[in-house]
Amino acid sequence: MAMTTVLLADDHAIVTEGLEGLLKPHFKLLGTVHDGRALVSATNQSRPDVVVTDISMPLLNGLEAVRQIKKLLPRTKIIVLTMHGEPEMAVEAFRAGASAYLLKISSGEELVRAIEEVSQGRAYLSPLITRDLLSIMIEARGGSTGKGSRITPRQREVLQLIAEGRTMKEVASILNISPRTAETHKYDMMEILGVKTTAALIQYALRERLVS
Repeated sequence: MAMTTVLLADDHAIVTEGLEGLLKPHFKLLGTVHDGRALVSATNQSRPDVVVTDISMPLLNGLEAVRQIKKLLPRTKIIVLTMHGEPEMAVEAFRAGASAYLLKISSGEELVRAIEEVSQGRAYLSPLITRDLLSIMIEARGGSTGKGSRITPRQREVLQLIAEGRTMKEVASILNISPRTAETHKYDMMEILGVKTTAALIQYALRERLVS
């Protein structure tokens, strides 16, 4: 039987190096990337069986990357490995298309087990964050009805880059759109959220954990 192929994504090289050493005896590693946009591109090129990604990454956060990957490659299984232990974040990850959610304080054996589980079509959730998760998932079942739910995926990309301190010219270059289009996305978001300043937009991005 062919070994399960795995692609790793984390913005800290020391983390990916440690994961490589842990996973090499068990799986075929296809490489590592360090930002969300590189993750989407590398996944599309290498077509791994499983992606292991953090949430907090530059250029495109892990949850947005998960959404894009699942649209491109619905069969690719995605494991979110993060420091964020809030059940609400796990809910968002599963809604985005993740098959497993683990914390970075989990054991290496647990990550190996999670990869084995998702590669066989099953979901996995770390026992460390199961408390109160069921009630939160029931509440979230109907989907978000807040103002933030009206922001498009492209607008969320623009928002993350703004929150990272990018100029509108840099945002436009990274997303391959015109500066005018980038500005339009920005002001459309301000209208949707009912805010009047870029600082307020950034505060929203921080609350939604689009950036660390």
